[in-house]
Amino acid sequence: MTIARSELHTKDAFWHAKNVTVTDSEVDGEYLGWYSDGLTLVRCHIKGTQPLCYCRRLRLIDCTMENCDLAFEYSDVRATVRGKIDSVKNVRKGSVTADEIGEIIVTPDSVYPVRARIVTKKA
Repeated sequence: MTIARSELHTKDAFWHAKNVTVTDSEVDGEYLGWYSDGLTLVRCHIKGTQPLCYCRRLRLIDCTMENCDLAFEYSDVRATVRGKIDSVKNVRKGSVTADEIGEIIVTPDSVYPVRARIVTKKA
């Protein structure tokens, strides 16, 4: 499924979704994309708490995030984000690149090994 140039105001959007691509859209809602597989967001503005957790093959390309905390928990992700992410937590694998990340959380009792590469562009 492909969604383009849309505004989505929802809760739990794309839970367990497979092979969905969203481009040039605003996605506003809690718990976005949990347990998805193959979700791709391109030039999207993402708003809401705890987005994109427990995902497989998640990709964010040139997106922005607003009020997004505890993002990407236990996800396999490749993300490039313009601007700030409030916090990322226990990113399982892949990479997250953003201009700024308010807090990087890695808990010692993580259920899975946490092997992601987290990169901030601003000092």
